Amino acid sequence: MRKQIAAANWKMNLTYQQAQALIGDILAQDISLESDQQVLLAVPFPYLSMANEAVAGAGNFAIAAQNCYSKHAGAFTGETSVDMLYSLRVFYCLVGHSERREIFKETNKELAEKIDLLLVQEMRPVFCCGESLDIRDAHMQNDFVETQLNESLFHLSPAQVLKVIVAYEPVWAIGTGKTASTEQAQEMHAHIRSLLAKKYGSDTAEQISILYGGSVKAGNAKELFAEPDVDGGLVGGASLSAQDFVQIIKGLKS
Repeated sequence: MRKQIAAANWKMNLTYQQAQALIGDILAQDISLESDQQVLLAVPFPYLSMANEAVAGAGNFAIAAQNCYSKHAGAFTGETSVDMLYSLRVFYCLVGHSERREIFKETNKELAEKIDLLLVQEMRPVFCCGESLDIRDAHMQNDFVETQLNESLFHLSPAQVLKVIVAYEPVWAIGTGKTASTEQAQEMHAHIRSLLAKKYGSDTAEQISILYGGSVKAGNAKELFAEPDVDGGLVGGASLSAQDFVQIIKGLKS
């Protein structure tokens, strides 16, 4: 069975002390993870070392960076390279989050470069894809997501793509007042898996975890994760509450 993953994306939130307390509160809960279940905490850059030390020894917990730069090294003030992350023993990294695409204008080509650098270091990208409201309203979501995959992922070999975790973000359902149904989530996840199968074969596609990133909450996680092609969630606001995030973790399929 492919990995079932609860991934927290803290974004630009929490002080150092609040971050320490939140990790402590999560780890203090009664969480028993199966061998095919995993928790990722994508914390702000200043907290990576602290977070890594905090989860050391906690089974199936790992730390992820929220971003990396698309170049190996150089005069790029304020950026963080893949080598820097690896030297901190951070082995997961979000790539192409909708906020990075929208606010920072990251392109599919740039994201492909980031993925290549991560894979050279044997780090695992969490590749985010998904459509905005205007794309969804025009019923172009399938083609739009296919283009994102084609231009950022599908240059990879079958062995390389197996190291990628995909996260589908229906941008139209985040902060818009609209809600994506479990059926809509499953529909797009199945579409993404079909594209992976068309490119790499069904055996490879069935091994790749696809997470849902559309306002996952304690109250809807179990229902969402029960869908056959939904392998967990990329969780934003709800991951800032230990109680809520633990409930989301407990909603993972086993």
